[in-house]
Amino acid sequence: MTAVDVVPLVDEGLGNSAYLVDLGDGRALVVDVSLDLRQTDREAGRRDLRVAFAADTHLHADFLSGARQLSATEDARVLASAAGHREFTHTGLRDGDEVDLGGLRLRALGTPGHTHEHLSFLLLDGDRPVGVFTGGSLIVGSAARTDLVAPGRTEELARKQFHSLRRLAELPDDVTVWPTHGAGSFCSAPPGAERTSTIGREKATNPLLRLTDEDEFVTRLLGSLGSYPPYFARLGEINRLGPPILARPPLLPELDVDTVRALLDDGALIVDIRPVPEFAAAHVPGALSNPARPAFASWLGWLAPDDRPLVIMRGPDQDAAEIAWQAAKIGYANLAGECAFDAWTAARLPTTATKLITADEVSGNVLDVRQSAEFAGGHLPGATHIELGDLADRADEVPAEPTVVMCGHGERAMSAASVLERAGHRGLAVLVGGAEDWGHATGGRLATGP
Repeated sequence: MTAVDVVPLVDEGLGNSAYLVDLGDGRALVVDVSLDLRQTDREAGRRDLRVAFAADTHLHADFLSGARQLSATEDARVLASAAGHREFTHTGLRDGDEVDLGGLRLRALGTPGHTHEHLSFLLLDGDRPVGVFTGGSLIVGSAARTDLVAPGRTEELARKQFHSLRRLAELPDDVTVWPTHGAGSFCSAPPGAERTSTIGREKATNPLLRLTDEDEFVTRLLGSLGSYPPYFARLGEINRLGPPILARPPLLPELDVDTVRALLDDGALIVDIRPVPEFAAAHVPGALSNPARPAFASWLGWLAPDDRPLVIMRGPDQDAAEIAWQAAKIGYANLAGECAFDAWTAARLPTTATKLITADEVSGNVLDVRQSAEFAGGHLPGATHIELGDLADRADEVPAEPTVVMCGHGERAMSAASVLERAGHRGLAVLVGGAEDWGHATGGRLATGP
């Protein structure tokens, strides 16, 4: 038996992994690939492979699936759960169904929990199980959340997740675990660390898998659920209907400042992707700060509307094409175009600034916008806590007086300050750094708990 070449395709920003499997005859299988197929194309091209099969473990909530795109462009056969009732051409699989990949086989295992129609895919070389693509079922050190289908089904699906994990634990210990969700994914509950594992390692170390009491499992899993971006509520249905086929790569047309001003008058929003120090020094009043970084797409989907035009404002060396892809993979088709900030200032149009401070300058009111688990792990004594994703709806809870906004490093804090400025708040300062930096700089002791 020869080793099977499985190439992880990691999206650091969304915290997900897709997989490219070399089938040994010039063809490939991909699992849980997103609409942004650039990495898939590169890795397949390096190996001179054609993608013949595209499998989805579940109806993804955090990105648009690339399976239908591959079906259109490479005539790939789409493999997915029959219970997902997808409305485009695919092979609907049920528990126990097998697909001959040409030497290798793929066996569908019903593993509901993360979604009601979730499948895991066991890869077989002859009769030897090589690995299992577990999607949002068993993940490294955890299990994926069960509250994305419908609020009223969360506990029911958590109980199904318990049994799905027990089923996967029956596989041989040396079977590789290839999950989709991992560190950085808002589908993880709680977040994991490493990307891949084995059944044996998970049985020994995964705290959720080691629980034998179903009620205790449900309590532990549901107690670990944090918030998630609102766009998650839309993408599952888009993936069921079939994401639109892209005839060409997404593009951001260059806009002149007069066009940008007209769009703003009609309700458009500027999303400024420049680094925090540049945004702090000068930005368009009312602009949303979302610095270009791996997590850009998640925060775009959390903070920016999908039903009104968005104008991307960039620095001179920033790649507008990359931003177009980041938006496209989470279903944001409302980007009107891009404009260089230098063009705005050259036209002598209004700008404003936001103060940056260091840890030893913190005083007065402090607003911490990190996730609840981060805040509970250690925060400045007396700090107010409102998660960044909730801030637009709770801006009136922030006192109308000088306030220091903070997160872990500064990017989310600047996003928060821009949200507050848009709501009319003034006298804001953004901490460069996080709670630990404050502790080191002042000798102060962090508070813990909610």
